[in-house]
Amino acid sequence: MQLIEQPALFGFSEAIIKTSFNHYKNETMKVQYRSKTNLHISITIALTFIFFTVRAQQQPAPYQGTIGKTLNDSKEWWAPVPKPPQDAPNVVLIIIDDEGFGASESFGGLIRTPTIDSLANNGLRYTNFHTCAICAPTRSALLTGRNSAFVHESGFSHMSMSAGFPGWDGRVPSSAGTIAEILKANGYNTFAVGKYGITPDEDATDAGPFDRWPSGKGFEHFFGFLGSQTDQYKPDLVEDNAHVTPDGRHLNEQMTDKAIAYIARQQKAAPGKPFFLYYAPGAVHAPHQVDKYWSDQYKGKFDAGWDVYRQQVYENQKKLGYIPANAKLAPRNARIKAWDSLTSDQRKLFARFMEVYAGYLTYTDYQIGRLINYLRENGLLNNTVVYVIQGDNGGSKEGTTEGVIEPRTNSTRTQTEEDYLKVNLGLIDSIGTPNATTNYPLGWAQAVNAPFKEWKQDADAEGGTHNPLIIFYPKLIKSGGIRTQFGHVIDILPTTLELTGIQAPEYIKGIKQDSIEGTSLAYSINNANAPSQHKVQYFYIFGSRAIYADGWKAEAAHRPDAIDYNFIGTNPPADRSFDDDVWSLYNLNDDPTEINDLAKKNPQKLEELKKLFDEQAAANHLYPLLDWYDVNNKRFHHPNGSDTQGPIK
Repeated sequence: MQLIEQPALFGFSEAIIKTSFNHYKNETMKVQYRSKTNLHISITIALTFIFFTVRAQQQPAPYQGTIGKTLNDSKEWWAPVPKPPQDAPNVVLIIIDDEGFGASESFGGLIRTPTIDSLANNGLRYTNFHTCAICAPTRSALLTGRNSAFVHESGFSHMSMSAGFPGWDGRVPSSAGTIAEILKANGYNTFAVGKYGITPDEDATDAGPFDRWPSGKGFEHFFGFLGSQTDQYKPDLVEDNAHVTPDGRHLNEQMTDKAIAYIARQQKAAPGKPFFLYYAPGAVHAPHQVDKYWSDQYKGKFDAGWDVYRQQVYENQKKLGYIPANAKLAPRNARIKAWDSLTSDQRKLFARFMEVYAGYLTYTDYQIGRLINYLRENGLLNNTVVYVIQGDNGGSKEGTTEGVIEPRTNSTRTQTEEDYLKVNLGLIDSIGTPNATTNYPLGWAQAVNAPFKEWKQDADAEGGTHNPLIIFYPKLIKSGGIRTQFGHVIDILPTTLELTGIQAPEYIKGIKQDSIEGTSLAYSINNANAPSQHKVQYFYIFGSRAIYADGWKAEAAHRPDAIDYNFIGTNPPADRSFDDDVWSLYNLNDDPTEINDLAKKNPQKLEELKKLFDEQAAANHLYPLLDWYDVNNKRFHHPNGSDTQGPIK
């Protein structure tokens, strides 16, 4: 593909290639392999055929028949029907919500995920993979293979968190075609179930417009929800292009049923035709809701608390090779109390929050298992690429320091810590049930992000951006293994194209496409020691920011952040200038958990990386920098009106 996209290869311009093509067509050029120059010419001619064939496939072909006055002097012509490459694999892309690096057993955590473990044990564990640190930016980057700001999703598609700037309006442009659009144009069927999260609020009614619904972005069928979160028993449910009434079962069960039905119906109609399935459960994003059959399996399992959890997970990860031998456990965040310092009531309440979260994740794994078993039992799994991204960001800090139950009636902003705890203790039996919207306390967020610091929304820290990736593909990957190459969600699309043998299109529906920014990870599949090819990556979420460059990372936290707006009994925090932010510098090769700040020891490297951040921000349309203060104080305005603060999700 690189050869096709760069027709000036070997020093020849596109004009020369076209001239060579015409000469070849007229059989006036005789190629002989007697010199380096003639070898270049012969290669150029070969490339020319590929170049023009691909270009012809990307744009509507002109009519090639003959139209006379009658059928006798006319000749029919039909445009070729798109066909996938021979034996092209199915693709199943699974992305779990808000999970964190140290949650599941597949990466050293203490929560059972037997299906995911099986995929990992028979596939590849990518231990240096990254997301954008929050939902919508990650999903837009994942689906398009381009950085979130470049596809207008620096924030969200919610009215209150989008702004009238190219990188911030929450409208993924048609020039950034999705993986579904590309595969569909190459003969695949395409389905999506679960969370979508990148449809603008004002478009999300049954009146549309539907061009930014899943159906407008290449998915032939969709069953799930368009927003950032939804009640799992009473979801804001959509099927294809209309809202529908949920049937009362847990959404994970409904969406898995639907995914299996889509595949079954497709395979019955066209056996062997490849499909792409985007499987995106709302789990384990808040609200944490799951039947007690699952959460009660963890009764008492977390009574030792988050400090012990983090230490146990860290030791598991070290022993199993999921983190480097030189990695240290990041210290407990100053906002989190030591577990042993909590009252017995606090420990009882906080442990129950984690039992529900763990049960929710294990239940989600069970539903994934239903899907994988269906593929296996129907002979489809061997030729299926399965990606499992365990979290679109780290564990969530949105549960505040105390945990959240029914936030509308028990707000951390209006009650003292003592009163807040008393109300939550009275509601402890409702945690996880259909009658409550819940999220665990901050201490568990850092625990499930072990061994890293910080959490979701913190684009400056590995705890916000470092998530596990599994690639399972039995036809190509014959045994399990660990891969340590740097990766990012924008790499999934080009990886998929390479594994399916499909070229990135120059046009989609007549619209010229922007360059794909991701780097295929396929080079690492059969070479565990291959050097990382993804060298530079910026991160930004509402003020917190970082720049990675070939093992080095510069980062700046930024206040106020979401926690500042949720602390009990505090007044709204004041604004802070970006110029006042303190940057840190880390060598991740020596210090993967960001403990030893080298900013003072190596100021030259820090300045070099800060300049690189500016370059990346400008190139990706990230400016102007907007933060949570801007959001909460409504300092930017939506044309349809954004009179009330939207939820921070």
